[in-house]
Formats: sequence, structure tokens, C-alpha cells
Amino acid sequence: MTLKKPPANRSKLKNVALFSEEDDTVSSSQSILLSKITLPEQQPRRYFDPQKLAGLVESIKQHGILESLLVRPLKSDTYELVAGERRYRAAKEIGLAEVPIVIRAMSDADALQIALIENLQREDLNPVEETEGILQLLRFRLEKPESEVISLLYRMSDEAKGKVPHNVMGNSEVVDIQNVFDGIALMEWQSFVANRLPLLKLPKDVLDLIRQGGIAYTKAVAIARLKDEPQRQILLKATMEENLSLSQIRERLKTFQVQPDITSPKSVVEAVSRRVIKAKLWENPKKWRQVQALLAKIESLVIEK
Repeated sequence: MTLKKPPANRSKLKNVALFSEEDDTVSSSQSILLSKITLPEQQPRRYFDPQKLAGLVESIKQHGILESLLVRPLKSDTYELVAGERRYRAAKEIGLAEVPIVIRAMSDADALQIALIENLQREDLNPVEETEGILQLLRFRLEKPESEVISLLYRMSDEAKGKVPHNVMGNSEVVDIQNVFDGIALMEWQSFVANRLPLLKLPKDVLDLIRQGGIAYTKAVAIARLKDEPQRQILLKATMEENLSLSQIRERLKTFQVQPDITSPKSVVEAVSRRVIKAKLWENPKKWRQVQALLAKIESLVIEK
């Protein structure tokens, strides 16, 4: 039994197709001792939903492992897991002695990229890990640090919106980026920049909750506007316990807003200015004449030495 080939629209990524039946480096499926398989040092997936893992455990108990684990050979007759970590964890929990595998020789970089592709093709991958996985793929493809990849994406976005002159659009790096997004077929790069990159700036407590599938990222972005951590924790807890909607979260955010010190002269001036602008007093000729008279007096005080 061999692993399924990736969909055709995801085959554009350079050196990351899982494998084909014609590939000489792929052996036929076989079973080996689970103890001979080790996890890689760099694991693209960090969180596994306990309930979903428990469901997989029950499925394997009844039907066995239906899809072989993809591994690569190491020294001393051992293997490193490349794809299938959920199946590996479930088999370990059950206490299986042997598991079915497919062996493929590959480099460290290829192994990590294949693991990323497998994770990105999962429907239950949370938005944070999905974002981090795409960034890792871009880092491999462009051979740049993550910080430079993010800067390049923001420059592309600014150029596409006409905010800055065209300096990078159309070059080979942009083509590579487009190919990556075409290959994974999850979203356009513009959507990734606008909706996913901002997630990485969220506070750690909010990010962790998204990783665990405890909150939708749209709600998380709204809650993250609370910079006061104790207040944020209160709202996060309420959101979880009461299953607050996004509109309800926004209403509660208003209750946390710091009221200005109206006793401060500066605050008084700023508050009155905002109210004048909001009221659009210039649209009422009678009131506007009174305002002009008052503004003239204020101006005379400002220029008076």
C-alpha cells in the first residue's frame, strides 16, 4: 500500500511532491517495529486535538492503520518519520509493536517540506500553524530568513496597492511565491498577507488558544485589541464559557475602554474638539456663526504673547 499522490494542483512546488509509483527511491510498503521510528527534531505540527486523536485511536483499534507512514532511512537500521505523525502517536498510545511504512531516501530539507505539505493539506490544521507552515515553505523556496520573506510579502502588497513604486513585482522571487501559493491551493498570497500574517503579532495567550482550536481567529483578533493582559484573560474566559459571538465580543470590549481624565485641561480641549467635529456644527449656519465667534476669541488667546 502506498501513500496517495498529492492533488495535481499541488504538484507545482519544487522538490516537495510526496512520491510517485515510478520513483526508484520508494520501496513497497512493509511493516517495522514502531520502536525503530524516531520523530524529527523540527516538527511542523505542534498541537494535536486530544478528542480527534482519541477518535483515530479507536479507528485503528477496529480497522488497523489504513495508510502507511512515510519514513526516511537513518543509520543503524532506524528511520525518521516524515509524514503520518497522528497515526504514529495513535499507534504508540495503543501499544502497537509494528506499523506499516513506506521508505524514501530524502534530504533534511525535502523531508521537512514534505511534512509541511502533508500538514497543510489537512482540513483540521489551525490558522496559526497553517500560517507558520506556509512561511516555512516560502523560506525554503526563496532561501531567505523568515523575517525577509515577511518583508518581501508586505512590499509586494504595498506595490500591488500602488502605495510604493514597483521594485520587486515581476521578479523571480515573486514568481516563486506565486508558485508556492498555486501549489498549496489554500489561498491567494494577497489574502495571506492581509488576513494571516497579522495573526503572528497576536499575544501569546491568544495564539495558544487558536492553536488548540479553542477560538476562531476572527474573535481572537478582536480580543487581542485589549492590551491589558488581565482584562484580556477575563474576556477570553467569557468567550469560551459563554460562546460569545463576534458582535458580543465587540460590545464587551467597549466596557474595557479606559475613560479619559476629563479633569485634565488637555483632555477637555480634545473632548470638545471631537464633539464639535462629530456634530458637524458648520452645517448649521446659526450655530456656525456662534462657533466662529468663539474660535476667533480662542485664536486671539493663542497668538497673544
